[in-house]
Amino acid sequence: MRIWKRMLLIVLVVVAATAGYYGYSFYQFARDIQEPNVITSLPDGGAATKAAEIPQWDGKDRVNILLMGVDRRGIKNNGLPRSDSMMLVSIDPVSKRYDLFSILRDTYVDIPGNGSSRINAAIVDGGPDLAMKTVSQFTGLPVDRYVITDFEGFKALIDSVGGVELDVEKNMYYHDPTDKGVYDINLKKGVQQLDGNKALQYVRFRHDATSDYTRTERQRKLLAAVADQMKKGTTLIQLPSILKEVTPYVQTNIGTMDMMKLSSLGLNLNTQNPGKYQLPPMGMFHESHRAGSVLVPDVDQVQTFIQEAIQPATKQANTTVEDPSKSSTPQ
Repeated sequence: MRIWKRMLLIVLVVVAATAGYYGYSFYQFARDIQEPNVITSLPDGGAATKAAEIPQWDGKDRVNILLMGVDRRGIKNNGLPRSDSMMLVSIDPVSKRYDLFSILRDTYVDIPGNGSSRINAAIVDGGPDLAMKTVSQFTGLPVDRYVITDFEGFKALIDSVGGVELDVEKNMYYHDPTDKGVYDINLKKGVQQLDGNKALQYVRFRHDATSDYTRTERQRKLLAAVADQMKKGTTLIQLPSILKEVTPYVQTNIGTMDMMKLSSLGLNLNTQNPGKYQLPPMGMFHESHRAGSVLVPDVDQVQTFIQEAIQPATKQANTTVEDPSKSSTPQ
């Protein structure tokens, strides 16, 4: 009997120590990425600050988070990079579903206080805060939380989870004349395990007949695959090392408590059938050459589309709802 008691005591100590280790790793990660790791200065010359104080999430209401991938290549003197990709993830904690909206970077919108321009210029004009205000005004959804990463952070995340299995839909090749070919793209068609470098090639490729439309579709596809991978047991065991790897490349204004709630929710999210959409959808914009080749959206139509996409009743009636841009975009 004493042996079993001792064994039980040992198991409890190990579990407690492991939980403490994981808890400390997550706490340290949550604290460090609230520092200005990626955007270190603002357009007015001031230094970027830590995460702003925003109302704590109650864990019950829908939460909208702006995800921005930036390209810092060639940026000098702490200059601000344009966002190479912008996605808005809208999470419903009640139904445990999320909707992923890819925003085309050539979308021509009003940037509060800065006139009209491509939406990916907002971060250059006013940092993450202005990017959130711009996306909120465009989508009609309240956006006050963001996560930023750069190319290196994206690669580090994919590598830290052991790569991600994906079906590359066609051969992809492109020679990038900058950086001595470091960012060349060379992928073969078929199901394969992509490491960080290959995954970055996959989401950067835009030399299709439909350019950024299919590029954003690939970004949504990969992000859904990564979300699914992160829920696997082996990946969860590696969590402390994963967090350590990506910390230098991630910046957010999400507070520690909110991050813990979102992480807990993330383990229970339905990652098999998320809503994945392009903004603006096909038929809800017109092309213009007023500032180069840009897409001028019908904002009212776009906002109506978004509200219909996130309504629970709509999802229950048709759980396989598809982005109309997919069916109408030529392949």
